[in-house]
Order: sequence, then C-alpha cells, then structure tokens
Amino acid sequence: MSATRIPEATVARLPVYLRALNAMSEAGTTTCSSLELATAAGVNSAKLRKDLSHLGSYGTRGVGYDVDYLRYQISREIGLTQDWPVVVVGIGNLGHALANYSGFSSRGFRTVALLDADGSRQGEVVAGLEIRSFDDLEDVVTEHGVGIGVIATPAVAAQDVADRMVAVGIRSILNFAPTILALPEGVDVRRVDLSSELQILAYHEQRKASAASAPAIVVEQVARTAGGAR
Repeated sequence: MSATRIPEATVARLPVYLRALNAMSEAGTTTCSSLELATAAGVNSAKLRKDLSHLGSYGTRGVGYDVDYLRYQISREIGLTQDWPVVVVGIGNLGHALANYSGFSSRGFRTVALLDADGSRQGEVVAGLEIRSFDDLEDVVTEHGVGIGVIATPAVAAQDVADRMVAVGIRSILNFAPTILALPEGVDVRRVDLSSELQILAYHEQRKASAASAPAIVVEQVARTAGGAR
C-alpha cells in the first residue's frame, strides 16, 4: 500500500476505477489511456490522473496503463487481495438478498455468518449458511476474525446492533438501516439509504418534467398575448 494517506474522495473513486478496469479486462483490453479509463469511470482525466498519483506511477507515457497491473495495484490498495470475513445481521427481505449477492465473494468478501434475533428464522438455510441467533455474534467474530459487519435490520434495532458489533471488536460497518448511527471514534460506517437515493431520483425526474413542460407553457402564453393584441 502507499505510504501516505489517500484522500477520502479518492478512496471513494477507486472502486469505480476498479470496476471500469475489470470490464476492460473482461473485454480483452490490455492497455488503456487515462482518457479512456476516465470516460469509462465517468470522471475527467485530470481527476483520474491525480487520484492514481496517490497510489504511485503506473502509467507509461505514450502507452497508457497496463489494465491488469493497474487492477492489481488498486485491489491491493483497497485491501481486495486478501479475504475479508463478513457477518450480516438482520435476515429479512434485504438481508436475504444480501446473503445471496454473488458480488461479495467475487470481490474478496466472504459472508461467514447470518444472524437474526427472530427465533423463528434461526436454523433456516440461506445461501448455504444457517441463520444463527444474534446472541452468537461474539462467537462468530472470534471464530472467523470478522472485522466487517453488515446491518440489514429495521431502523429501530440498528443502533443496538451496531453497539454490540463495536463491543465485540468490529470496527467497520455497512449500514442499510434508514437511520444515523452514533458510534465511537475509530469505527468506520458506510450508510446505504435506498429510500433517500430514490427520493433524489424523484427530485431529478420532477425537474426534468418541469423543464419539458416549460416550452409548451411559454408557447401558450405567447399565443394568448398575440391573440389579445389583435
């Protein structure tokens, strides 16, 4: 990994670059320019070059980037060259979908346990794993060395689940519950709020609809003005 701390904004874009590089590699592309990679990632090439400069110098002037080598370097930088055991808490509809999501295992994340407080769900097998009691969290963390926890519970339970995760040594949490978690310094939380994202899309849809109707309104107003002037 690079010796200096990488800015958070750059860290957030590294997975996007990696996804673009993976697609290029699958398509048989062996080298790419900064412009090609930036376009595939949806950023400008100057930002891409600045981001990658935090990792080191991996491009060749006049040639560009070796796709597979840059994939490896980014994967190494964000910790995907090792296996990360993950525990998912809350196996309702969302937790069930997350347990079956193949994208975790293909990107270096191994779901080692599914936990739920609902006794009626315990013993059910999902994606090859038996749902266990939430009370087993400490045993799971100790057994598998879990450092990443996923919360897929209702909002009302999320804070208690997060507190318990921190108490047993989990320091990185992916929170799907629609609530803000209050956790101590040193615990990294990424929040995925699906309803908020949909609301943002609704805002943009409303803006586009308003923009589309505006010309018709202007034409109608002009026509009325012209008719009154006769």
